[in-house]
Amino acid sequence: MTSELIEKTKELLATKKNIVIVSHRNPDGDAMGSSLAMYHYLIKKGHNVTVILPNEAPNFLKWMPKSEDIINFEKNTDLAYSILNKSDFVFTLDFNALHRVGDYMKIALNNYKKPFYMIDHHIDPSGYAKMMYSDSSMSSTCEMVYNFIVNIGDKALLDKDTATCIYTGIVTDTGSFRFASTTKNTHNIASELIELGIENSNIHSDTFDSNSLSRLALLGKALNSICVLEEYNTAYIYLTKEDLTQCNHQKGDTDGIVNYALSVKGVRFAVIFIEDLELDIIKLSLRSKGCFSVNEFANKYFNGGGHKNASGGKSVKNMEDTIVEFKNILKNYKKELNK
Repeated sequence: MTSELIEKTKELLATKKNIVIVSHRNPDGDAMGSSLAMYHYLIKKGHNVTVILPNEAPNFLKWMPKSEDIINFEKNTDLAYSILNKSDFVFTLDFNALHRVGDYMKIALNNYKKPFYMIDHHIDPSGYAKMMYSDSSMSSTCEMVYNFIVNIGDKALLDKDTATCIYTGIVTDTGSFRFASTTKNTHNIASELIELGIENSNIHSDTFDSNSLSRLALLGKALNSICVLEEYNTAYIYLTKEDLTQCNHQKGDTDGIVNYALSVKGVRFAVIFIEDLELDIIKLSLRSKGCFSVNEFANKYFNGGGHKNASGGKSVKNMEDTIVEFKNILKNYKKELNK
């Protein structure tokens, strides 16, 4: 954070405000963690605060403190509009463009007349926010929320609940501290959070070790579909609507499955193709190792983006045609993927 942004933030939060916190559609650990961490912090600072998420959070994150107070925009649209209309400004966390909240909530935010304050670590933020703390070198938005609180002089307001939410976002977005975005500062922050009394072992267990039998069945189908393209050091996985339905798919069940493809020896680029149950699209999650930018790949070919080594995208073609298109595109990257 720049010194100018710090001073403006202090001024903004100096008096009691009605604040709304929003994160992206299909919230993950970093979205939930950063939103709830900011919620706990701002409540302690004396503000009126509401977290509104575009849709339902996955069950494996609903243990987080005060997750029950989150407003689901799709299920409580009138209430969400009422709260937005009474708010003084909105914190947008863990996304860099308003379309990331989905079509329905995007309408509400496009019509919002008060300021936005963005905190986010994705590449190429759009210009919708009046105030912006953006840093794509950060491991997670939760790491940025920790820095935000400390930089404006409120480290004393950090408590166990806030620390628990921050740690959850860090541990999920860093792949349990194994991704390249994990730095010395990330580990130092984790150490500070443990000193605040978080139960880091329980956080990891509650987040990663609460699989349903149906999710494990879906994982089995995904692993059976793995295809390795050795000449491109690439692997992909696909899941059809039939796969999802047969396994009683629940929100969050496919999170992290793409990393199994990336774990294959020699693979530098991995993708999972998922046929959406509600929308007539194929969703892509892309992961890479080293210098290969899946952000650029997703942005150029699949209307997506995100981070250098972790991005998302979508295709309006069917599954077969999407995979054929993907394979044809790979031909342009053979040298780069074999460096």
